[in-house]
Amino acid sequence: MRREKYNSGGIVVIFEDNHLIAVNKPVGALVHGDETGDDTLADAVKRYIKVRYKKPGDVFLGVIHRLDRPVSGVVVFARTSKALVRMNKMLQEKTIDKKYLAIVGKRPDEFSGTLIHHLVKDETKNIVKAHQSPRTGTKEAILHYALKGELDGKVLLEVNPITGRSHQIRAQLSKIGCWIVGDLKYGATYPLDNKSIALHCKEMSFMHPVKNEPVVITAEQPKSFPWNIFSIESDEKF
Repeated sequence: MRREKYNSGGIVVIFEDNHLIAVNKPVGALVHGDETGDDTLADAVKRYIKVRYKKPGDVFLGVIHRLDRPVSGVVVFARTSKALVRMNKMLQEKTIDKKYLAIVGKRPDEFSGTLIHHLVKDETKNIVKAHQSPRTGTKEAILHYALKGELDGKVLLEVNPITGRSHQIRAQLSKIGCWIVGDLKYGATYPLDNKSIALHCKEMSFMHPVKNEPVVITAEQPKSFPWNIFSIESDEKF
C-alpha cells in the first residue's frame, strides 16, 4: 500500500492499495467525462495503473466523488467493484469526512459556525442558489467552518461539509457574503490567472471499505496565489 506522494504522468498519487487509489487533483482537471470531451483525471489514473502494473486489457476504475474543475485536492477512486459499492454506501450514510481549505474575500461574522441552507440548481446556467428556508425542489445543505487565518484582506477558512451537494461550499459561503477568491460565478470580484478558485479538498478520512481500518488521505494545497499569502507548509498547523 502506498501512502507517500508519487508523481507520474502528470498525476500525483497520494494513496494507493489494491482497492483504492487517491490523487491530488490539479486545478483545471476534469474528474469525469462531460460534454467537452476533454481528457479526464480518471483516464490519467487508468493509464497510470495500466503501465505501473502492466495490466492487459481495460482497467477498472470507479468514480466515487467529484471536485469541480477549478477546485484542487483529494480525489479517491475505487480499483475494485466491491470498494466502489461500499464507498458509495458510505457517502450516502455520510460516514466519509471531508475537510476543505477556502480563501474568501470577507471574514464571517462568527469565527466558527454551522451553515444550513436549502439549495436548488439551475441546470441551464450551472449555478446553485442558496435559500434560508425550504422551497420547491431545494435540498438541505449543511457545513461547519472555522477561521484559520487572515492576511492582506484574505481570510482562510477550514470547511467541513456534512452534506455533499453540488457547488455546496461555493454557494453557502457566497450566501453569507464570503465569496471564494476567484469564484466569479458566486460573487468574486476578480478572476485568478489559472482560472482556479481558492478552494482545496485537503483531507478525506473514512474506514477502509474492505480492510475496515481507518484511512486518512491528505493533499498539499497549491503554491500559487492566493495560497502563498498564508505560506501553508503543513497540515499540522490546523
